[in-house]
Amino acid sequence: MLSLRKILVFWLPLSATWIMMSVEGPFLAAIIARLPEPKYNLAAYGVAYAIALIVEAPIIMIMSATTALVHNRETFLKVRKFIYTLNFIVTSIMVFLLVPDIFYFFTQKLIGLPYDVSHLTYKAVFILLPWPGAIGYRRFYQGVLIRCNLTRRVAYGTVVRLLAMSSMALILYKIFQVNGALVGAASLSSAVVCEAIASRFMANKAVQMLSAKTEPTDAIEQKLTSLSITRFYYPLALTSMLGLGVQPLVTFFLGHSRMALESLAIFPVVNSLVFIFRGVALSYQEVGVALLGKHNENYLPLRNFALILGITIVLLLSLIAFTPLSSIWYLKVSGLSHEMAHLALLPTQILALLPGLTVLLAFQRSLLVNNKKTGHITVATAIEVGTIILILFFATRQFDIIGIIAAATALLTGRLLANSYLFIPYVAILKKQKRITNF
Repeated sequence: MLSLRKILVFWLPLSATWIMMSVEGPFLAAIIARLPEPKYNLAAYGVAYAIALIVEAPIIMIMSATTALVHNRETFLKVRKFIYTLNFIVTSIMVFLLVPDIFYFFTQKLIGLPYDVSHLTYKAVFILLPWPGAIGYRRFYQGVLIRCNLTRRVAYGTVVRLLAMSSMALILYKIFQVNGALVGAASLSSAVVCEAIASRFMANKAVQMLSAKTEPTDAIEQKLTSLSITRFYYPLALTSMLGLGVQPLVTFFLGHSRMALESLAIFPVVNSLVFIFRGVALSYQEVGVALLGKHNENYLPLRNFALILGITIVLLLSLIAFTPLSSIWYLKVSGLSHEMAHLALLPTQILALLPGLTVLLAFQRSLLVNNKKTGHITVATAIEVGTIILILFFATRQFDIIGIIAAATALLTGRLLANSYLFIPYVAILKKQKRITNF
């Protein structure tokens, strides 16, 4: 039986990776808030980051797919070819969006950004051009590392990313007179490129291990083709596109809500804080995929660990959201004004449960991916996104609720409904394999 200690040892490097990545948001937001015109630059940076996220969405699940599908030399080569093709496609989409007429129609006509903010956003998105390809490349090799039980090297790559990000940000902040939005974009781009290069070098041993395995180990690997990879992956890609597409949608509704500019400025700051705890939760998906076993034999210890993890991170975020620590975080760490820090408080409190629901979502998804039932993940995400859109529409258009408060309510409700739906296939899998005992 898999012990909780073994799960902890396997999970810690992956969680450290997500924690380190989640520090990027608060760090960059704090620097941008201390530069001239913080409200405009935070808004531009938030919109540029949202655009970069939606473009990278099709490749964000590459790590899970690689962990699930790559077992030997043949599968490694087939999945790598698939990833390279996907990287080319998403980078081409990023270039297409940078056509000025298309870009300004989207940011000024649809989102409603003022010209100055829209122009800043364009420059930031241009700097983020390497972002999607670098993300896809490094997540593929990180999946290879996880498959070969070399999770510490994933964390080492993130250390490289943080060092590159912080160095670039501090150089631009201290030495050059650069707009805050551009500081954030340049820091992110340099960080992901450096991490991608580092991940490839650190995966050399893992690639050699896989290359030594030339025989397929089961029927699934024998049938692995470009078409079968696509069929397996497209629900995951659609899921991440829907999921990450939430941020641009939220940005759109914030741009048309009450206190629009304040909400656009505060959203990346609140989101960055919550993401520190959500990142810890998201890291658990790869743990489940890697450790559940072919017949889910390690389900119970992994479920118990998920329960402990979820309760812990909800309590930790609540400690900030419902105590004077929130003022310290938003005023001292994030550098917000008193007015904006006060506005950020209620959304943070509403979102306090979100990390716990994210742990549940990660574990539910891992069970479905492990059993090749990825279509249900897409349905759940569609339910989540649809709920978010409906709540934002009525909250901002019909009830005139402040944008950032409407967004927090929508995000929490959408996630809760997605979790509820996934219990249907989740329980069905356990019943089918007669592992419903003690559920």
